[in-house]
Amino acid sequence: MFKLKNTLKRSAASVALLAGLMTPVAGMADEVTLRSTDGTINVTGELVEVKDGSYIIRTALGELGIAQSRVVCEGAACPSFEPEAVDVAIVGSEAIGLRLMPLLMAGYASLQDAEAEVKNVSAGQAVATMIGDGGFGDELGSYSVSAVGDSNAFSALLSQDAALGMSTRRITVEEARALRADGSESMVGQSQERIIAVDSMLVVTNASNPVDVLTTQQIGDIFSGKITNWSELGGEDAQINVLNYKEGSSNYDFFMSYLYDNNIPEQASAETAANDQEMSNEVFADPHAIGYVGYAFQRGAKPITLVNECGIPMTPDAFAAKTEEYALSRRMYMYNRGNDLDEQAKSFLEFATSEDADGVILKSGFIDLGIESRPQNEGDQRRATLLEFVKSQGDSFEGQVVQEMLEMMENSERLSTTIRFRAGSSRIDERGREDMKRLVRYLQTVPKGSEVTFVGFTDDVGAFEANRELSGERAQQIADEVASLGGTSLSAIKFASAGFGEIAPNACNVNARGQAINRRVEVWISTPNGV
Repeated sequence: MFKLKNTLKRSAASVALLAGLMTPVAGMADEVTLRSTDGTINVTGELVEVKDGSYIIRTALGELGIAQSRVVCEGAACPSFEPEAVDVAIVGSEAIGLRLMPLLMAGYASLQDAEAEVKNVSAGQAVATMIGDGGFGDELGSYSVSAVGDSNAFSALLSQDAALGMSTRRITVEEARALRADGSESMVGQSQERIIAVDSMLVVTNASNPVDVLTTQQIGDIFSGKITNWSELGGEDAQINVLNYKEGSSNYDFFMSYLYDNNIPEQASAETAANDQEMSNEVFADPHAIGYVGYAFQRGAKPITLVNECGIPMTPDAFAAKTEEYALSRRMYMYNRGNDLDEQAKSFLEFATSEDADGVILKSGFIDLGIESRPQNEGDQRRATLLEFVKSQGDSFEGQVVQEMLEMMENSERLSTTIRFRAGSSRIDERGREDMKRLVRYLQTVPKGSEVTFVGFTDDVGAFEANRELSGERAQQIADEVASLGGTSLSAIKFASAGFGEIAPNACNVNARGQAINRRVEVWISTPNGV
């Protein structure tokens, strides 16, 4: 548990939830394991003492001293703690809390010419104290991070035992209504819901496995036990060792929802991993294993290219995650109540969603929201697919529309900025507004005379020509809004728009998820000196 320096309410349930953020007192005995969240330290031995901010343990190699700030102590012999007061409490996702938050704290401190003293005090629990003047000045504030699961982010916000919540999923309707009923403002407004990064759930195998591409049907059959040998997939004659997560964990729910929607079959016999790091380690060590991990945790494992039910390949790279066209990508959220955000929490949130945090997010292994560009020339997979379509369609109307798109692609690069709309609406989704602000700042740096074309697409619901018209209207809408946001700072940029309707889908249009991916406006750019 911890004590907040502000006036947040307490409850018995939240005290139990957040137990562990404390200052050491007496009591230590036999064997402990010191483990870092990045997997670089994993040492077991007899705990001798805690001295000068370090654990001293006795191992077969002799006595070792390891800084408390680098590891979590696991085992009955680990020291107990007294409550420690903090200014800002952050609760929620294990993936964000364990991997990203320590680096974000360090980056935030650096921006303030401070140093973040991070103390890992128990599994999933840490306190970061900001010390001014590069670590030689006064304390500027303290932040606790409790990586205890997505759902706990919203229960802690509801009980007001946390100022900020971390989640790898969007808040549910029920959670948002409960918070609003408790006095918070809308939890899906721009001031309460922020996307700080994106992540992809990668299907991974051992690097020695010759299988590089699997269909989503094949993966579903592997995890349901219908396919049990790698030889059935073009690999060697060996049993597939399936690795999974505990049922009800955020990784399990996300992955199974993608594979089976709401009809999850009985699962194949599988070894259960406690977290992404353990899953990655198991796959790295087992030449016949298959599992799934967040993008940040792939390490030595090999990511598999997925082919969806429409035959569209999905490459698990950062560009596809940023455009959200890799179907297993997910947004990393930070939430706050609308009625209690103090200046320290607000300042940290502003940093976490700014370009200043992009490098930190990249270093953590997650995917930042910074803008990337990609050529649309001969090496582009989508271009090759469209060329095949033109050959098969001859002089059909659809073929002529595709040919028009190919000609536009010839001299343009695509930016990763991709704006999406809610179903049947001209309303931009929750990420789009921030992406347009980033786009304006990016375009302020490109050469004068560059041409930016906003290119609209739709799902396949409705008539072809009506969809093409709608996609053009949406593209023009975004072009107008970006030009208005940029004002005179973008006066040297030429803006254009085009719409191609339902052609060039990035996902199958068989369900709402695929249709949402296809309802988009892309941003293409060409510069005076070529792309």
